[in-house]
Amino acid sequence: MKKIFMFSAILLGAAGYVHAQEAEKNHLNISGYAEVYYQQDFNNPKSNKRPGFVYSHNRNNEVSLNLGLIKATYQTENLRTNIGIGVGSYMNVNYAAEEGVLKNVYEANIGVKLSKKNNLWLDAGILPSHIGFESAIGADCFTLTRSMIAENSPYFETGAKLSYSSDNGKWSIAVLVLNGWQRIQRVEGNTTPAFGHQLTFRPSDKITLNSSSFVGNDFPDDQRRLRYFHNLYGQFEISERFALIAGFDIGAQQKGKSSNNYDTWYTPVLIAKYKPTEKLSVAARGEYYNDKNGVIIASGTENGFQTFGASLNVDYQILPNLVWRTEVKSLKSKDAVFLDRDDNMKKENVMAITSLAIYF
Repeated sequence: MKKIFMFSAILLGAAGYVHAQEAEKNHLNISGYAEVYYQQDFNNPKSNKRPGFVYSHNRNNEVSLNLGLIKATYQTENLRTNIGIGVGSYMNVNYAAEEGVLKNVYEANIGVKLSKKNNLWLDAGILPSHIGFESAIGADCFTLTRSMIAENSPYFETGAKLSYSSDNGKWSIAVLVLNGWQRIQRVEGNTTPAFGHQLTFRPSDKITLNSSSFVGNDFPDDQRRLRYFHNLYGQFEISERFALIAGFDIGAQQKGKSSNNYDTWYTPVLIAKYKPTEKLSVAARGEYYNDKNGVIIASGTENGFQTFGASLNVDYQILPNLVWRTEVKSLKSKDAVFLDRDDNMKKENVMAITSLAIYF
């Protein structure tokens, strides 16, 4: 009888261990994403690179991988962590300033819940940017390529974020201390932290209103120039088939160290998406980028970078986790900033791109 009891206890202990292991596995999620594309620039420049203000899908006339990502997420009631390793042309361009293996770290952060009663979290590490409505995960965005508003503001950031969200999910707010403007490591010679905020209001599950900011110096201390930047956008689900995003960015940066004069830039964007069937969707985008003083986009021309953009996007959902996307985009600048086949500068640029994107 004693042996039976001991055997039963062993079985129960083993079952408990297996159950605990299964529960632990349920907290861990491994996922992946890959996007392959081909792009044609109708100016036919000799270079296989897109212009310098393009950071995603920046290769021409070749089949290329924009982003291949493997991500591990672990979350419990009081702890969360994300680690993502990426490859592709997006990583090559956006992480060009980083060293060694940091060039492939898409995301790496740890978060701790600070309150038992409230949704108050402290996250630290390499984080997705708190700025903007578009990300590097193309299939999550309305259009195949990113808007100029997204390409020329941070995709990622490194630092610490204190965030709170209301129990009803309508309000969320975060304050951040950062290493700089889209950086893992600070600029050499920079000892100053940067700061940011994010305030999001969701009055319903069909409307999102967001305000985000960045304040900091992204130069060595002896060249210190404060940058002030604000991002505002609204996302509206008008109906089951129609959605709209409107965004506006504005920034100002000191002309020099301790200067009272500032260079400014701004950019509005409007994107409309229509879904006539479950598998088919169409998106149209209009945008404008004005950086006449070359703070973010240095064109080296008389009027700086003042460019209108328009695009048309068609998506076909082949499988629930596989989408085929095609886009035609036109850019028209006040000055000649686009190269053609003969290395002449032109004011206009038209390109077409197609991609396959998969989640797994």
